[in-house]
Amino acid sequence: MSAVIRGTGSSLPESKLTNADLERMVDTSDEWIVVRTGIHERRILKAGEATSDLAARAGRGALEMAALDPDEIDVIVVATTTPDMHTPSTANLVQRKLNIKRPIASFDLNAACSGFVYGLEVTNALLVSGRYKRALLVGAEAMTRFVDYQDRQVSILFGDGAGALVLEADEGHGDVLAITLKADPSVGDLISIPGGAAALPASPYMLTQRQQYLRMDGRQVFKLAVQALEQVTHDTLKDVGWPIEEVDHFVLHQANRRILKAVAERLGIPDEKLPTNLARTGNTAAASIPILLDECQRAARFRPGDQILCATFGAGMTWAACALRWSLELPPPVSV
Repeated sequence: MSAVIRGTGSSLPESKLTNADLERMVDTSDEWIVVRTGIHERRILKAGEATSDLAARAGRGALEMAALDPDEIDVIVVATTTPDMHTPSTANLVQRKLNIKRPIASFDLNAACSGFVYGLEVTNALLVSGRYKRALLVGAEAMTRFVDYQDRQVSILFGDGAGALVLEADEGHGDVLAITLKADPSVGDLISIPGGAAALPASPYMLTQRQQYLRMDGRQVFKLAVQALEQVTHDTLKDVGWPIEEVDHFVLHQANRRILKAVAERLGIPDEKLPTNLARTGNTAAASIPILLDECQRAARFRPGDQILCATFGAGMTWAACALRWSLELPPPVSV
């Protein structure tokens, strides 16, 4: 038994936060942001919406591409750092918003920006077990709800969004060929949201100390991210037996242009094999890779048989990669 990808979907909020907007909010400039990150704008959720709304919209898109009804899904896995609430899970809420009428398995996992690939490992294992036929895997984030717009370093980076895959158990050859998962908690304090959970519950003190917002040591994260992405790429290619020049596309976590450039230089990845959407989305954490997969599929950038390497890193610190052999057919031409 193996798992094949039947559909992709993504959702970005309509509202944009441009660099010009940020110039009026924090001590920064468009030039400073673009040079250091490559980001021009990022999307932000409107009031009254949450992570589950983005996840459900992305899920619907993937289900439509797969030509499946929501009730044909057996399990929903949502990778997120920013759940709607502590409980119930965001996956439970997505199940409800998709109007799935029968009881199914649904749960969240949190591996920060690495969450989607961690979720792919779990979802693939569930399908290969033979106990589930079809799965909806979503990476979804409302990162801007946890950004301190008094923090010049962090406020420029993050955006909101969701991406999804529908996967199906199949007796033939699968699309998921190799996955590598790693974590090193000794450097876990480099990225964190310290407040609002059991270690530091919500309180007036927590709020006055602004502990509910994401904190990051950008310089140290840059060094570790480049090293981790390079190593996990080599490890995963070794597992799958692909020479690096035989990879058709490198879908890397869209964190920062400097990180992408440094990794590409170390690995010898040409620009034409490195799709990016960072300039208009910002860092969407666990949603980053599935959003880019969906955009590439819908733009007919991927073709059946293409060999794709996805790699990511995030808080924890965590990092991960997967090797995919793409089997989805090209999207039908848009009628004019």
